[in-house]
Amino acid sequence: MKKWLVLAIFAASSAVAQDWKTRDGDVLFEADALTARLSGQTLVFYDQGRSVYEADGKYNYTYGGGGTWFGYWKTAAQSTVCVTFVTGVERCDMIVENGGQLVVLTADGQRFPIRPKG
Repeated sequence: MKKWLVLAIFAASSAVAQDWKTRDGDVLFEADALTARLSGQTLVFYDQGRSVYEADGKYNYTYGGGGTWFGYWKTAAQSTVCVTFVTGVERCDMIVENGGQLVVLTADGQRFPIRPKG
């Protein structure tokens, strides 16, 4: 069941049509600044899931319990990053910084803080 829930989170979405649910203190990135922030980085979530943004545009997400989705990432306006998976499915999320911590906002209004490095 958990695997299907995670798959549902990765359903296609359009960055342009979203009404992102930002909060006070959320700082958005320009596309170039977000590209620089993500390129070559691995974001680790509190459930041990990992988003890897390779510098060459390749992307992979590994679930905390195993299993990996592969694709290609690019940034867009309004602090948005879109991933096109090898299956052809595309999803877009907003990545903001709040209180010095990166947070991933999903199209359906969920917030996923990123674990600090170290």
